[in-house]
Amino acid sequence: MKKILKIIGITLLALIILAFGAFYTWSRFTYGPSAALKKQVNIEQVEHKNDVYTFASTKSDTGIILYPGAKVEPLSYAYIGNELLKKGYSVFIPDMPFSFAIFHTNKAQDIMKDHHTIKHWYIGGHSLGGTAAAMFAEKNLSKLDGLFFLASYPASDNLKSSSLNVLSISGEKDGLATHEKIKKSKTNLPSQTIYHEIKGGNHAQFGMYGKQKGDQPANIPALTQQKEIIQTMLEWLPPAKKLP
Repeated sequence: MKKILKIIGITLLALIILAFGAFYTWSRFTYGPSAALKKQVNIEQVEHKNDVYTFASTKSDTGIILYPGAKVEPLSYAYIGNELLKKGYSVFIPDMPFSFAIFHTNKAQDIMKDHHTIKHWYIGGHSLGGTAAAMFAEKNLSKLDGLFFLASYPASDNLKSSSLNVLSISGEKDGLATHEKIKKSKTNLPSQTIYHEIKGGNHAQFGMYGKQKGDQPANIPALTQQKEIIQTMLEWLPPAKKLP
């Protein structure tokens, strides 16, 4: 009997190791910055410290934390980070374990501690990154001024009764966070949530990393969609101010 149990145990352990190995290998195939993005932003000059890409305005009173989508490299959102920096905001886009924000929803806590002079914080993310950001927001409402979703939605209704400022930006041609899913998720968000749908926009163009499996083709260029994302965020965000 002991021998049989030992064999079963070894077999289960081997299966777990194989499954983890397969997942790890799969997670390494990520979506990186596109050539179009590299023409807009010199990504080699973006500060990278403590597993966070930083677009920092040294005296900004407002910080924006953007969690990447699943298997999407942080620098794929460099255009958004760089453009918001030009408007006076400090933007932080973290690396995530296995490129899945869901595995480190509290990464924002580390960023806030490292930049304690910033007075106002907004967190959000793209796709699964937005879901992970919402999980952080649920437990840290007093530390945040707002939450934003880019082709994303929360996994629960824990924020429904909160007074948090929320922005949801979606794409008309999104094949993953579809119009139907965004509409259904409204029951999980506060009544004051602001919604904006980008006509002709798809899922992948919330970053700049090329095509994504399962998505639909966009009817507008990636840069056009990026500019509308930024403009919508700027209309929602209070103006950044300089610290004394």
